[in-house]
Amino acid sequence: MSCPGDVESAGLADEVGISLRGFEAEAGLAIERVKIDCFDQGALAGFFLPALRRGASAPTVICLSDEDITLGSMMSRLLPASLCGTMSLLFVDAGNSTVHRSFKPEHRLQCWLDYLEARPDVDARRIAIYGEGEGASHASRLALSDRRIAAAVCDGGLLTPVMRRASLRWMTGFGQAVPDGASTGSLPPSRRLPCPLLMVVGSRSMIWEQDALDLQAGYRQTGADCSVVVPNNVRHPLGEVENFIAVDDFVFEWLGSKLGTARQLDPVTYL
Repeated sequence: MSCPGDVESAGLADEVGISLRGFEAEAGLAIERVKIDCFDQGALAGFFLPALRRGASAPTVICLSDEDITLGSMMSRLLPASLCGTMSLLFVDAGNSTVHRSFKPEHRLQCWLDYLEARPDVDARRIAIYGEGEGASHASRLALSDRRIAAAVCDGGLLTPVMRRASLRWMTGFGQAVPDGASTGSLPPSRRLPCPLLMVVGSRSMIWEQDALDLQAGYRQTGADCSVVVPNNVRHPLGEVENFIAVDDFVFEWLGSKLGTARQLDPVTYL
């Protein structure tokens, strides 16, 4: 909502903070600041928002930000979208950690999975992960390596082959895709996520629409569960703006459908 270095950014941050406090007061939410140890490698920090409709336990979504998409901006967007209150949310700041950088991100995320499993208000069989930007790549690696993830909103492992093809285009000068033996639609079975997958194409993603659709086709050939959402842009005097509100609402609908709290949705959606 504001550019880095903007003189208005400090005021905007204050306004967002006031809005979040008002949201918490009206909804009666208790947002918990969480700090855990990670294999004696350092501390991890995050925020836990319990489900409004509390039962014995609730499905939970790990929301993963990164250095470009801050935890504050992610929370200000996703908290209103989560008003249905059927799922708990764990917001993780990938850039705010004392864990040594050589410790792989997916291993740090496994510490959060251990933490959630130990909470009595979390249904350990219904834990999903949602990553944006570089966080989408981290989310893919966790979903690939840990069967405790029940659903994933991420890049599906596309980032590596896409970056490889982009490098080949730059080095060879070809405008079209250069075959590299690792096309997105033919990822080996060992590199396919074992849980339902949603890929979001747009400004918060590093993947292209065609790559996402090609990967989805490969998944569907094997009977795997893979969906794609492509946001439309809204016209604005300063240029087109991505309809992020509709995307966020769709993401939570999709998560609810996979975690057993909402209806099933179409595999490809244009908003």
